[in-house]
Amino acid sequence: MTFKVPSFLTNLRPNKKKLDEIYLQLSERYEGKIDPWGLNVRQHRRCFELIWPFYKYYFRAKVHNIERVQNKQYMVISNHSGQVAIDGLLIMMAFTFALRPPRILRGMVERFLPGLPFLGEIVSQTGNVLGDRKNCSYLLEKGESLLVFPEGVRGIAKNTSKFYQMQPFTSGFFRLALKNQVDILPIAVVGAEEFYPFVFHSKTLANLFGLPAFPLTPTFPLFGLLGSLPLPSPVDIYIGEPYEIPKDLSPEAPDKDINVHVHKIEQIIQDMVNNGLKNKRNYLGISRNVTKR
Repeated sequence: MTFKVPSFLTNLRPNKKKLDEIYLQLSERYEGKIDPWGLNVRQHRRCFELIWPFYKYYFRAKVHNIERVQNKQYMVISNHSGQVAIDGLLIMMAFTFALRPPRILRGMVERFLPGLPFLGEIVSQTGNVLGDRKNCSYLLEKGESLLVFPEGVRGIAKNTSKFYQMQPFTSGFFRLALKNQVDILPIAVVGAEEFYPFVFHSKTLANLFGLPAFPLTPTFPLFGLLGSLPLPSPVDIYIGEPYEIPKDLSPEAPDKDINVHVHKIEQIIQDMVNNGLKNKRNYLGISRNVTKR
């Protein structure tokens, strides 16, 4: 008697043929290249294939306006939300699975993350690097596309009352984009704040444990690691029109000239967030803007 795998179990894995095509293209791009931070295409596939059911069925990620992404280098700039950097992971997965040709976005991460035991190695092997200016410059010069969150930790470390209110952008990303003449691709993520809908941040505990933030929720730390699991909030990733970098502005220009563009990009993404909230899906995956028939 032949055992037949139930269809719902086979659907928990991405289509092997499509996956092979994606990673064949990525392998050809990175063939023979040695990455200083340890990017490994095989490990990237193993990790993303393992996480794919969460991307597809748990967070039910949807990518909007993917046609706006051309086959060229970008500095991808997004709002940051959700208490933990799951939003960054979902964006990276979208650029691998939904984009043609696929690409590995190089995520800029906080200093403490690559140093974590075991997790730090996975973070590096899947393309993430410490987000300092030297690393960013190196990757841009090599033609890589970056994923940058100019809000930093302030973006994800928000109390419930501040959800979807973007924090001021730092300007370093724009100077680097100017220096390398790499256009900005604005992205808005909607749905991640609801991973932990009721949050209070304790600066005292964050300082005590040497962490950039320490969120307290009704379930964490009361129920330990189980209480830290994010709720299955559907995530929508909105891609904006590319922001062309001016060719007549120096990377060493005064802050006032740089900040004009930084504020424009910040406002573009905030407007995208606000528009996305009008169609935000609830935990059942139903948009609040669905018209009854």
